[in-house]
Amino acid sequence: MQNIINRFRIWTLFLILVAIAVDLSAAELGEIVKMRTAWSVDSARPGDRVGLAIILDIAKGFHISPDKSQIVSAGDLVPYSTRVKIVEATETVTLESVAFPRAHSIKTVPEGADILAYEGETILPIWIKIKDQVKPGPLALKLKVEYQACNTDENYCLLPDSVTAQETLTVVAAGQPVTAINQDLFGGVDTEKAVAGGNMIRFDVFGWVFSLDVTSRLGIILLLWTAAFGGFLLNFTPCVLPVIPIKIISLSKAAENRANCMALGLAMSLGVVIFWFGLGAVIAAISEFTAMNQMFQYPTFTIIIGIIIAFMAVGMSGPLIVHLPNFLYRLNPKEESFHGSFGLGIMTAILSTPCTAPFMGAAAAWAVTQKPAITLAVFIAIGFGMAVPYLVLSSSPSLLDKMPKAGPVSDLIKIVMSLFMLAAAAYFIGIGLSALLASPVDPPSKAYWWPVTLFCAAAGCCLSYQTMRITVRKGVRILFGGLGMVVFGLSISGGFFLSDRGPIDWVYYTPKRFAEAVNQNKIVVMDFTAEWCLNCKALEHSVLGNDKIVDLLASKDVVPIKVDITGNNPAGTAKLKEVGRLTIPLLVVWTPDGKEVFKSDFYTVDQVIQAVHRAKRERQSICYNRLSASSQ
Repeated sequence: MQNIINRFRIWTLFLILVAIAVDLSAAELGEIVKMRTAWSVDSARPGDRVGLAIILDIAKGFHISPDKSQIVSAGDLVPYSTRVKIVEATETVTLESVAFPRAHSIKTVPEGADILAYEGETILPIWIKIKDQVKPGPLALKLKVEYQACNTDENYCLLPDSVTAQETLTVVAAGQPVTAINQDLFGGVDTEKAVAGGNMIRFDVFGWVFSLDVTSRLGIILLLWTAAFGGFLLNFTPCVLPVIPIKIISLSKAAENRANCMALGLAMSLGVVIFWFGLGAVIAAISEFTAMNQMFQYPTFTIIIGIIIAFMAVGMSGPLIVHLPNFLYRLNPKEESFHGSFGLGIMTAILSTPCTAPFMGAAAAWAVTQKPAITLAVFIAIGFGMAVPYLVLSSSPSLLDKMPKAGPVSDLIKIVMSLFMLAAAAYFIGIGLSALLASPVDPPSKAYWWPVTLFCAAAGCCLSYQTMRITVRKGVRILFGGLGMVVFGLSISGGFFLSDRGPIDWVYYTPKRFAEAVNQNKIVVMDFTAEWCLNCKALEHSVLGNDKIVDLLASKDVVPIKVDITGNNPAGTAKLKEVGRLTIPLLVVWTPDGKEVFKSDFYTVDQVIQAVHRAKRERQSICYNRLSASSQ
């Protein structure tokens, strides 16, 4: 009998221990991380971009790892990254981005290494795009957060787990007002953009800032005019300038025949518009293709474009530069012909794509996220704006009367412009080869600048020498002979200047390097650039090369990071898309807590200085708050 009682006591004790273990296990697996959510708006419209804050309550004594970009291995320990997914929703909803907060450092035992983790209450703002096709009414979706919880003190981890939440948002008709709510949960995020549903487009051009609300018909019309003005300004970028004098000469030859002159101008303008229409159609139809300069991220394409430009340059100059078999000149149609003008229009538009004009970048970045009709309208507007100068010139022959129609002066202009086009050809071929030969992460070689500058120097020499040959007028000789010498001198000095790495010690972007800079409490100044982007080069040398900014970026609390997308750089392109842009140049400044304080594609020295100083002030505030919290 006593044995039975003893066995009963043992079994009872065993069952009690099992129950306690099960209860503790359930507590650990079910209570470690709790999840709740909050919307950034009380309702949404079709086409809106709305925020949803995911609030994770992590049990005391436990931590979870951050997102993949902040993961740092500790010895043999490779943490399981936290992930956010939409697991149930209609096709009218897509998860655009997750604004993971900056994780803090904790020590692991027994390794004693530092790792990054989330503890306590953690807020993950996510951004959801509601497509235009959605109908008004309740919109339901189910979210899942996958994580792995670890005990901070006892150094053990539970198996990866997840928490889910079911959410509903009311969709109202287009044009209806929505109200921002829970804004304290979206600190540092562009809440104006969330309330406007992504339909408030902000333009910042050298400090001139304005926004367009495109929820109305008037807003769309203003946007199209703004995009057209940006297209017009493309003609003044270094990518397009060498072509314009050649076209002006061809139009001047036809100026006496008004109908023929108008037809040539229309043919070239049509080529420009057709190219931009085709580019918009490709972007609207192919989701992977999102930017007009994306083509130049592929070295083979860039080299082919360079070869075509070289062929056009030789063909336009005829035998004036080099004698080739006659059949080669027949393959390259004269710009005085209709099909030649049409082809020149397409080539001019292609040449413009590496450059981004003011106003155009923000308009195009918004357009590619819209329905196909809007995308096409914006890109056609860009093409129309770019074509306007040729329409004006061809419809007003009187503007062309003073241009030489034939003879040595006309030939000289053609030779000089063809040499500049050969410089452009050397540029595109050079950056293509540079991208092919570059090692990942490391910057591409800049040696290609020497062939480019030598062609430019040859153009300057040719201008000076031929001016002395074809005229005896002293004033003309001084003006154009001197101009040629200036071009020669600037070209040779430019070869040294442009092939130099510059005064800033750039850190070339990888997600890990960016995360390390943020984790080290640094201010990040990020320059998005590419070797094929001449606007980028102009801003880097004229603005970022300023002595005040060079000294500022050399500060111990600042990390200058360069995102070079010269070749096919998926990580750099993804970062560009993450900050809400598709075109370059672009400069972004972040505070140490990951807050974006400045973003612009055309900026001034004063703007950059003010942005960095603002980030420095916020850094001091962050450090003070952390010291105050630790002292308490």
